Amino acid sequence: MKISDLLDTNNVIPDLSAENKEEAINNLVSSLSTRLDDETIAAVRKAVMERENIMSTGVGKGLAIPHGKCKHLSETFAAFGKLRQPVEYNAIDGEPVVILFLLVGPESQNSVHIKMLSRISRLLNSSAFREKLLESKDARTIIELFQSEEEHFVRI
Repeated sequence: MKISDLLDTNNVIPDLSAENKEEAINNLVSSLSTRLDDETIAAVRKAVMERENIMSTGVGKGLAIPHGKCKHLSETFAAFGKLRQPVEYNAIDGEPVVILFLLVGPESQNSVHIKMLSRISRLLNSSAFREKLLESKDARTIIELFQSEEEHFVRI
């Protein structure tokens, strides 16, 4: 499974508006509403916020990877957002967050979830890639950047 396969123009938000961490996460979860029903969206939101309350998913460098597992899901879903204005996120480096990558999946697929989180982290650890994402103005370009970056890692 490729990260870029989980992204489409409905769940990639290049101009995400949020006043705080909770609103940013809620907006990303809501972007999945074209593929998930209201009950599932509510369960996903709860799972992600419960995970966030255990420990911040702000990994530093202006990046957060909110995630969770939910029994209501039968497959993995993702959303990407680039905030208009950075928000305080209680990240490990103390810096605000501007890039968020949401990952949610079924409780029964723990190994897939961990593998996907690792891939996301590896891709977004590249400062050059993060800069390209920050410069991007539209969802299609962001998706293409993820596709290109994943191809680069496969070739290595």
